[in-house]
Amino acid sequence: MGFLVVAAGVSILTTIGIVVSLLLPAIQFFREVSITEFLTGTSWTPRFQDPTFGVLPLITGTMWTTAIALSVSIPIGLGAAIYLSEYASTRTRKFFKPTLELLAGVPSVVYGLFAVTFVGPVVLKEWLGIEVATFSVLAAGLVLGVMIIPTVASLAEDAMSAVPRALREASYGLGANRMRTVLRVVFPAAVSGIAAAIVLGLSRAVGETMIVAMAAGSQAKMVTDPLEGGQTMTGFIASAALGDSVQGSLQYNTLFAVGLTLFVLTLIINIISIRLVNRFREIY
Repeated sequence: MGFLVVAAGVSILTTIGIVVSLLLPAIQFFREVSITEFLTGTSWTPRFQDPTFGVLPLITGTMWTTAIALSVSIPIGLGAAIYLSEYASTRTRKFFKPTLELLAGVPSVVYGLFAVTFVGPVVLKEWLGIEVATFSVLAAGLVLGVMIIPTVASLAEDAMSAVPRALREASYGLGANRMRTVLRVVFPAAVSGIAAAIVLGLSRAVGETMIVAMAAGSQAKMVTDPLEGGQTMTGFIASAALGDSVQGSLQYNTLFAVGLTLFVLTLIINIISIRLVNRFREIY
């Protein structure tokens, strides 16, 4: 019992420590830069001689890569989940599900190299004839979507497999075929778990670092075309946290201001996830 209390306490203290470590330098940053300028500015050049601190370019880069990733991972992940849950035989499921989950164990730096050396120059340029820049949010978003497919597929499949067999048999008894049963019975019954899987994939896409740092580029600008390069919040943190800034300086504190912004966005996503799960939860 004591060990469990200690374990829970360590988790809480770790969360508090993360918040404090982000909050204190961020407060120092916002004493010199107004929150309005930070949240509404369209130019992000914190290391220039005449610095500007508008975080919108980083936010737009993050939104582009996340949207592209979800457009890949949601249909493929849910399709894989439906197949594994409703169509695959037991033998097939035992083979394909662990194989799918192996993708989750591939280091993100490998995905980043895959995006830079294959997806951008080969798949997009040579095979599809799309003129993309050397670094582009499209290539980064596509590979990011592939990375989170196992998260969406595995959690959604678990949610659909948890739907009682009696509901399926009742649907078959009324004359529905397998696909109609999946779409009209199983999917609505498992919607809370499916929503949680999608939101968890969204959280991972927002917080991913290496893929976007390597494949999206390092030029912070308002991204209007996915064929161009851009920089995300995590990409900026990864590129700027190299020890070049003097500790306590304004440039140093920008890391924590961006980190706090990312933390707040992730927190909002998690709150939405909890509310969705509680609202649509089905108890059998």
